[in-house]
Amino acid sequence: IEQFGGSWNGYTWIDQTTYLETATRDALDRMLFIEAERMAGCLYHPDDCESERTVIISELHGGENDPDQLLDQELTATAFKAHPYRHPTIGWLSDLETMSRDDLYGHYRRYYVPNNATLVVVGDVDADEALGRIERHFGAIQPGALPSRVRTVEPAQIGERRVALRKEGTAAYLKAAFHAPAFSDPRFFPIVVLDAAMTGAKGLNLWSSFSGMPPQRRARLYRALVERGLASAVNGAVLPTEHPFLYTISVTATDGTPLPAVEEVLLEELDRVSREGISDAELAKAKAQLRARLVFDNDSVTNIAHQLGYFETIASADGILEAPSRIAAVTLDEVSQAAKSVLTPSNRTIGWFEPLPLSIESVKSEV
Repeated sequence: IEQFGGSWNGYTWIDQTTYLETATRDALDRMLFIEAERMAGCLYHPDDCESERTVIISELHGGENDPDQLLDQELTATAFKAHPYRHPTIGWLSDLETMSRDDLYGHYRRYYVPNNATLVVVGDVDADEALGRIERHFGAIQPGALPSRVRTVEPAQIGERRVALRKEGTAAYLKAAFHAPAFSDPRFFPIVVLDAAMTGAKGLNLWSSFSGMPPQRRARLYRALVERGLASAVNGAVLPTEHPFLYTISVTATDGTPLPAVEEVLLEELDRVSREGISDAELAKAKAQLRARLVFDNDSVTNIAHQLGYFETIASADGILEAPSRIAAVTLDEVSQAAKSVLTPSNRTIGWFEPLPLSIESVKSEV
C-alpha cells in the first residue's frame, strides 16, 4: 500500500473488526488482493502468535496505567451483567495468556468468511469494473457457516451501581453511564441531540469523530462544571451500536475538587434536563452543530467507506445516509421523553477514580 503512496490501518471494537486502505486508484487490485488473502490465506504461524501475544499484553498493561481508560473499562463491566458488551475489546489478561494458536485460528476460520463480511470501495472507479475485480479476487472464496449472533438481552437495571478505583495518579475522574438505545431504536437520535446540548456535538464516525474537542462553550455541563472551576474537562459519548450500549458522561475534576462535589452538580443538571427538557434554542444549536459534524464525518474517501461499512455491519448503510434527515426531524418532546427514559437513577452506573499519591519510584520513573 505504501508503495502506492497510500495508508492502511485497522481496529476492533465491540461489534466488528475493520480494515481500511487508501491509495491511488491504480492500487485497487493490490488492495483487493491483500484483503482476499487476509480473508482466506492467513497462516497464523505459532511464532507470530507468540510475538503478537507479547505486544497485546503490553498494550493491555498500558491501558490499565491510564486512569481514564481503566475507569471506563471497569464502569462498563459493572453496568453490564449479561451482555458480552461488558468485556473490553482487548480482552482479559488470563484470556491473552492462555489463548492458543489453534484458538486463534479457529476464530479466524469461523468469522473471516465472505458471507460475514462487508466490502466497500469508494473513489474514482467505475462500479461495474470494480465489481468485476472484486469477483476475480473473492469469487473463489467459499462461504462458511454464519457465526451465531448474540442473543443475550441485558436485563433492565433496577438500581444504581457504583465502582470506585483508588490507584496512584495525578487527577480524579468521574463517569456516569446510562443504558442507552441501539442505533436502530427510534430514541437513538433524540439521545444524540440531548448529548449535543449537554456536552457538545460529536459526529457518528467511530473512526474519526472523537479526535479533537466538540464545540462546548454553550453546552450545559461545560458551563456547570468547567466554567465554575469544578472540572477541567467534560465529555459525553453515545455511540452507534447493534445492541443497546451506554451513554457515558466523563468528567475530569480540577485539582483539589472532591468528587462528591462534582457528582452533585452533574446529577443536578441531569435531573433538571430530565424534568424540563431542553430549550428551542438548544435544540436548534444542537442540530446545526450535528449537521456540521456529519459533513466532517464524510470529508474523505476513507471516512465515506468507513461509514458505509460500519453502519451496514450494525444495521444498514441506509442508516448513515438517513442520519441528517433523522436529526433534523427530532422534536423537543422526543428529546424530553428520551431524557426521562434514560437519565433515571436506577439506570445509571457511577464510577470514581480517586488518585493516591505517587510513590517515590513512580516519580523517579517519570523524571
